[in-house]
Amino acid sequence: MNEPRAEAAPTSLDLTSTSLSRRALLRAGALTGGGLVAAAVAACAPAAAAPSWTYPPAPSALHAGSATAPSVAPSATPGSSDHASHEPAPSASGQPADHDAIALAVVKRFLDGEGATLDGAGNVPLTPTRVDGGVKVFEMTIDRIQHRIDAVKEPIAALGYNGTWPGPRFDVVEGDRIRAVFKNNLDESTGVHFHGQRVPNKMDGVPLVTQDPIKPGESFTYEFEARTVGSHMYHSHHNATDQVGRGLLGAFIVQPRDPAERYDAKYGVSQDIVWISNDSLGGFTINGRGFPATAPIVAKVGDTIAIRFMNEGSMTHPWHLHGMPMRVVARDGYPLPAPFLCDTLGVNPGERWDVIIKCEDPGAWAFHCHILPHAEGHDGMFGMVTALVIQDASAASATVAAAPVTDPIRTAAAQAGSTSFICRVPVVG
Repeated sequence: MNEPRAEAAPTSLDLTSTSLSRRALLRAGALTGGGLVAAAVAACAPAAAAPSWTYPPAPSALHAGSATAPSVAPSATPGSSDHASHEPAPSASGQPADHDAIALAVVKRFLDGEGATLDGAGNVPLTPTRVDGGVKVFEMTIDRIQHRIDAVKEPIAALGYNGTWPGPRFDVVEGDRIRAVFKNNLDESTGVHFHGQRVPNKMDGVPLVTQDPIKPGESFTYEFEARTVGSHMYHSHHNATDQVGRGLLGAFIVQPRDPAERYDAKYGVSQDIVWISNDSLGGFTINGRGFPATAPIVAKVGDTIAIRFMNEGSMTHPWHLHGMPMRVVARDGYPLPAPFLCDTLGVNPGERWDVIIKCEDPGAWAFHCHILPHAEGHDGMFGMVTALVIQDASAASATVAAAPVTDPIRTAAAQAGSTSFICRVPVVG
């Protein structure tokens, strides 16, 4: 079985940018060679002083400083199509004194690689504890955790499998026998459902229907054969609106038994990326983080990547990629008889969609939910935004020889001819 390649992310974090004036930011950019993403990214990325969230976020939360537990507003129905209710409409009185400077400070945090500085990253491939008579045994805990949505907001009281949100990523092969033992370290009952897998009914993980709830301090063992190939999930199915919303979710990937049918062989994929969205505690997140702490996808011209979109929230999220199309090849783990191209793909709650992207044009390309209140507000970009950064290695040295541009996002933006002032670093001396 081929291990998925980890996403690359730029490094070096300078949180002092969040308190700089516009003039100071311009001066800092000129002196350090720092810079903004291409104009395309500036048009779509998330917000600066990331807002505090209720569920759904109330207008008064937009400028608060820390996250709160989800609470459903009486007038709002989770999953409704009234997405505009999640953020007030723009108005002159509601705009910050200098929107550009505030938005710039947030994008700079993304460029400086904020997400890579945070501990507790999820989606880490899980290695079996042991193999028992041909059965792959995985030992899991269900824990209360302190989780950071970004580097500025205070940690929030969340839940996690093996202490992370998202939980570890199961990577197994079609036909594998799986034994997953979950120890409940919470002070409340729970249960685990393997979403999309065809399992024996008693292993379906719905407390009070197929099993007793897993009480605090107790364990439950799920054992089944991985029969359904493709992109799947595991999550709580007990008080699920609350528990999944607080982080009890993870990816369950079943690779085809035939190596020729796996994405690396079938499509020449060099990165296999899991992308789990949620929209409860912490606001709108990708893999448990909100912009500017989301992880960019970094590739080279000529690379082919796969993204497995998984929606663990209660709202639809249409994912939009700037600059190039996505080839949609599977839904809910099942290959499509007729793959299709698109640049915006709606992913409903519970759905999984697999796409293949050929990285043909260099630059820093915005990648975000196109329900705009999930991605941008009065203070700039926030939440469900990241970037696909495509580097042209052959042009790198010539393009940036005159400036100390060292990180992949700024380098790619400069190579692609970004007109953003922060990418045009003047030659000094």
